[in-house]
Amino acid sequence: QVQMVESGGGLVQAGGSLRLSCAASGRTFSSYGMGWFRQAPGKEREFVSGITSSGSTRYADSVKCRFTITRDNAKNTVYLQMNSLKPEDTAVYYCSQSRNCLYWGPYDYWGQGTQVTVSS
Repeated sequence: QVQMVESGGGLVQAGGSLRLSCAASGRTFSSYGMGWFRQAPGKEREFVSGITSSGSTRYADSVKCRFTITRDNAKNTVYLQMNSLKPEDTAVYYCSQSRNCLYWGPYDYWGQGTQVTVSS
């Protein structure tokens, strides 16, 4: 059974930083692309960042130069380092595992989400 568990969310002031973690289990982690998504109240879920099995990355324009996605295959964990946070980054952040090695998806497996709140 594939499972993903996010952690690291919380309340932070604008300009601050958080690091999200997502521990995955159930499949050979190193073989699959991973992604971070977010959903703000009243909005649809949106792509934030993705990383291929080989480490290539992709970011939404809104987070480029502020967020960094990395993965540690030895720990079966993907991270999202978020710097210079803005109130508009407030959302529930979800980790997901791709059906293949790429970050394009489709994404089959999802975590429960972790809340990030950025105060102004």
